Amino acid sequence: MAIETSASTSTFTTPGAVRAAVRAGEFRGHTAALVPEFAQANLAVLPRDLADDFLAFCELNPKPCPVLDMTAPGSPEPARIAPGADVRTDIPRYRVYRDGDLVEERDDLLDLWRDDLVAFLIGCSFTFEGELAAAGVPVRHGEAGRNVPMYRTNRPCEPAGPFRGPLVVTLRPIPPEHVEAAIAVTERYPAVHGGPIHIGDPADLGIVDLARPEWGDPPVIAPGDVPVFWACGVTPQAVAIAAKPPLMLTHAPGHMLVTDVPVASLAVS
Repeated sequence: MAIETSASTSTFTTPGAVRAAVRAGEFRGHTAALVPEFAQANLAVLPRDLADDFLAFCELNPKPCPVLDMTAPGSPEPARIAPGADVRTDIPRYRVYRDGDLVEERDDLLDLWRDDLVAFLIGCSFTFEGELAAAGVPVRHGEAGRNVPMYRTNRPCEPAGPFRGPLVVTLRPIPPEHVEAAIAVTERYPAVHGGPIHIGDPADLGIVDLARPEWGDPPVIAPGDVPVFWACGVTPQAVAIAAKPPLMLTHAPGHMLVTDVPVASLAVS
C-alpha cells in the first residue's frame, strides 16, 4: 500500500531510497522534509521544438526557474543531478497539461514518453528548509507534516518565445525575530530560488486570501508571524496555463524529484 503523506517517512535515509520507493509505487506523498541533506527538483517536460524557448525563459527568470539539469531529447535520466534516476517514474505524482489545460494527474509518465521530449529539472525551495531549521527558523508546514502553500501572483515573468505568465510563490510564515536569519540562509542558495522576493502584505502580490492557496496546503500561521514569500518552481505550470503549449508534463506541486546533490554543495558565500 502506497504511503500518501510524508508523515511516516523517517525511514528514508538516502535519495535513492526515496526514488526506489516511488518507482515501486510504495510512496506517493509530498516530499517536504525528506532526506533534508539533499536537494530536490521540480520537473517540466516539453517537446524538443519548444525546449530552446523554455530554456531562454528560465534564463530570463532565474528566481522561479533555476535549472539544475536538462536531459537530452528522449532521455529520461537526469544524469547530472541523479545518475540512474528516471523522471518518468521517480517522482511521486505527475501532472499532464495539454493546450494549457490540466487534463490528468498520474503516477508515472511511461506511456506518454516520446523520443522528442526534453526534461528540465528546476531547483526547489524544499532544499533549503533543513538549513532554515538548523538556523532556528521555524518551518511551519514541515513541522505540521503539510505541503507548502503556493500562490499565483500579479507579477508577470519575463517572456521568451511563447512562454509567458505569472510568477508563483511559496509562503513560509516566520516569527519577526527570525526573518533576518531566513533571508541570510536562503540567499546562500540561488540554485534553489535564493532569498525571498517579498516580505509582508500579501496584497502587494495580488494574493487575496492566504488561507486559500492555488496549490499545496493551507498555511500554518502562528500569532505575530510575518508572511515571507519565495519564488516557486510551480511557475512553469502557471505559464503552461497561460501560454498553452500543446504538451507539458510536470510534477504535482510539492511532489519532487529527490536528487543526489548535497545541499551543502549548492551554498554560495
